[in-house]
Amino acid sequence: MNPEIPIYRQCELLGLVRSSYYYEEAGESEYNLKIMELIDEQYIKTPFYGSRRMTAWLRQQGYKVNRKRVQRLMRLMGIGTIYPKKRLSVSSEKNKKYPYLLKGLSIKKPDDVWSTDITYIKMSKGFLCLIAIMDWYSRYVIAWEISNTLEVGFCLDIGVHSI
Repeated sequence: MNPEIPIYRQCELLGLVRSSYYYEEAGESEYNLKIMELIDEQYIKTPFYGSRRMTAWLRQQGYKVNRKRVQRLMRLMGIGTIYPKKRLSVSSEKNKKYPYLLKGLSIKKPDDVWSTDITYIKMSKGFLCLIAIMDWYSRYVIAWEISNTLEVGFCLDIGVHSI
């Protein structure tokens, strides 16, 4: 922001409502964070629970929640019910088919094949993202990096700093 131009004028020029300039996100309440932790633990055990079953389970545990809250929190966490989807195994002619390049390859020594994976780690107040590069032969973790956001730079930095 330019200190010489008043904030109301800068907002006018940008087409912003001035209240949006001052807005600060409230974040989730402690109660919602506790509910999210419980949802995560139960989802790991029963990934086929949808919002209805999850709501019923939380109520059995003594928590006062409604289905809309559980739906919103599950959506915020990026989790959904796991069930057989329709026609997933039918490929389209438009889709390019990539060959499996390791088929028939015998991995006999270190550094023949590396792989990478991204996952999240539950913390007391949120999640951390972990990326790791592994050697397939030795199962050795060659490099790893953690971040509290899953941005492209975080994934690319692992190659620059760690290897």
